[in-house]
Amino acid sequence: MLRTLFNLSLGLVLTGWLLAGQLVESTEAFAGEQVHKIAVHVDDSDPARINMALNNVQNIKQYYDSVGQAVEIEVVAYGPGLHMLRSDTSTVKERISAMSLEINGLVFSACGNTQKGMAKKEGKEIELLSEARTVPSGVVRLVELQEDGYSYIRP
Repeated sequence: MLRTLFNLSLGLVLTGWLLAGQLVESTEAFAGEQVHKIAVHVDDSDPARINMALNNVQNIKQYYDSVGQAVEIEVVAYGPGLHMLRSDTSTVKERISAMSLEINGLVFSACGNTQKGMAKKEGKEIELLSEARTVPSGVVRLVELQEDGYSYIRP
């Protein structure tokens, strides 16, 4: 009986070690498949600031590509930063168009509140670049992204 208990205990310990080893291997494999999620905040119409945000996007993508890891990036523009995504005032139209084609998982979100406010102030409809999608509120979108595990970048 004592020998049976000893063998049973030894079996449980060995099984635990094997499972622990598999868990470590699974965790390491999962870490290699991690998708990094990045939210980039743009609330400034200064072309240098806008280009810095786009440089950050390209640098982030280039780094994660170099280490074989996936990344999803969402650029959220509101307030004066919406000029980045306006078809009539964007100083980076061509760059956004090229980046949208080159970078999978890149999203440009425009604040609907800002768009409505600008339309009212300017007395005309505010058209966005075709690469942009409208979200109800840029600030709320940033909150949602952070709650969903996105890292927050403000250039």
